[in-house]
Amino acid sequence: MAKLNETPSANRLHIGVFGKTNSGKSSFINAFTGQEVSIVADVAGTTTDLVYKSMEIKPLGPCTLIDTAGFDDVSELGELRMEKTRLASEKVDIGIILISAADAGDNVDFANAFAEGSGLYDKELHWFQYFKKKNVPVLFLISKSDLAPVSAEKLAETIGQKTKSPVLAVSAITKEGIDQVKEQLARMIPENFGQEYITGDLVSEGDTVLLVMPQDIQAPKGRLILPQVQTMRELLDKKCLVFSVTTDKFADMLSQLKEPPKLIITDSQVFGTVYAQKPKESMLTSFSVLFAAYKGDIQYYIQGARAIESLTEKSRVLIAECCTHAPLEEDIGRVKIPNMLRKRYGADLTVDMVAGTDYPQDLTKYDLIIQCGACMFNRKYVMSRIDRARDQGVPMTNYGVTIAHLTGILDKIETT
Repeated sequence: MAKLNETPSANRLHIGVFGKTNSGKSSFINAFTGQEVSIVADVAGTTTDLVYKSMEIKPLGPCTLIDTAGFDDVSELGELRMEKTRLASEKVDIGIILISAADAGDNVDFANAFAEGSGLYDKELHWFQYFKKKNVPVLFLISKSDLAPVSAEKLAETIGQKTKSPVLAVSAITKEGIDQVKEQLARMIPENFGQEYITGDLVSEGDTVLLVMPQDIQAPKGRLILPQVQTMRELLDKKCLVFSVTTDKFADMLSQLKEPPKLIITDSQVFGTVYAQKPKESMLTSFSVLFAAYKGDIQYYIQGARAIESLTEKSRVLIAECCTHAPLEEDIGRVKIPNMLRKRYGADLTVDMVAGTDYPQDLTKYDLIIQCGACMFNRKYVMSRIDRARDQGVPMTNYGVTIAHLTGILDKIETT
């Protein structure tokens, strides 16, 4: 569990390191971080499971580095490893593709070697095109430059000309180029990364915000759930006046305030109760709805909520939960939302549940996808899920938006 004074992984800059088996990915990460993060060996396929390393790296700030399996892995477990690498690729904000200078050998015809269809660097070109389609910036690194300095220089020149992407030569042994890599990555951070607000422009300094946070089985004694913690921290940074209360004390809290709060943020599960008691002057939203906008596409979610009205007893709904906790008797995704849907549309309505990164490639059998707030995932990965649903013509919405729609107040709450 992350410490409260650490930047949550979902808010860190995700940098994925990709390349062929033994291209030097693990050695580079160890040199880049100054730590023995990944296992290094001459045996092909050493990196069997992806390695995620979160740390502060100057001048990049809080980052998560991802060491992936070699994308030419033909071992018995290669297909499973590549599936994990593909999942990692959906999370990265910047992609690093390593090409070993040692592999280039005496080949001086780099222009043809790096041409599409030559066979030598086809996989590197494939991943470059993949990231290009997703608007993910790519840095090429010529690794092991100490073993073939002339080849490294010529190969870097050719790659730069063909891809128009930055290329640097590095050596994990001599540490050549490591500082330049950090500086280059800092220049490649996507515009506006980390500048988005959970609460958007709903409130500013001096505004009163009331948080309604029922403490049930999903928030055990002594804990707050991550969206509550992150939202409170942001409101404090904004210099807002923040009050917190459980649902049963909501009315009492309102009576103690001289003026109605500018904004009320509630747990989506008590939307109806809070809406019925809130002052008409106060804006209302929920943690889940705020995260729907912060991590995903709120307009697509709102549009997807309209599909709820088209559901029947024969419909099939996918609920996608990012956490992988054990099922709880009060669980919002596994219990409460399915019960709400079945109460309205019939007990035989089919609801499938996935958790973590277990998100189907083929979504076409579903009439609706309902995604959680996704506080555990970064925006890049959530948007990859949305893009998959959109590409396959499947409506998608979110927990909070769903409950607001079923409660009949979706058009009366703030969606930023």
